[in-house]
Amino acid sequence: MTRRMLIALAAGGSAALLAGAFAFQHLGGMAPCELCLWQRWPHGAAVVIGAAALGLGINALAWAGAAAAFATAGIGAYHTGVERKWWDGPAACSGGDMGSLTADQLFDRIMAAPLVRCDEVPWDMLGLSMASWNALIALALAALWIAAARARA
Repeated sequence: MTRRMLIALAAGGSAALLAGAFAFQHLGGMAPCELCLWQRWPHGAAVVIGAAALGLGINALAWAGAAAAFATAGIGAYHTGVERKWWDGPAACSGGDMGSLTADQLFDRIMAAPLVRCDEVPWDMLGLSMASWNALIALALAALWIAAARARA
């Protein structure tokens, strides 16, 4: 496969994942949590990087595309751990440790809590959440970016 084809596939994969995320949100009525939103930014960057690499012919940008794919894969893996209660997520979107809070502090936290929590799985397929699927697919996209960066032409 040519470098241009690999870049187009990798950037297109990120664009497809973003389109899917927006479809779940706007067509499916599934609001994203904070960590879901964090996962979208590197995909957006990968799309821009891919367009620049293809449009300007700057093939070294493929390494930046790989970094973006690894970034979203890392956030997706972190989010998966939060969903599975392997570790705590950001206090802004997870329950966190509430044992040491006073009643007033607990009430304030409840009132300020987002409607969508990061530590709950709203949708899964084959036992994997959207965050897990994002992490796995992003790793495959990173492999495409690396193959593009290493391709001769």
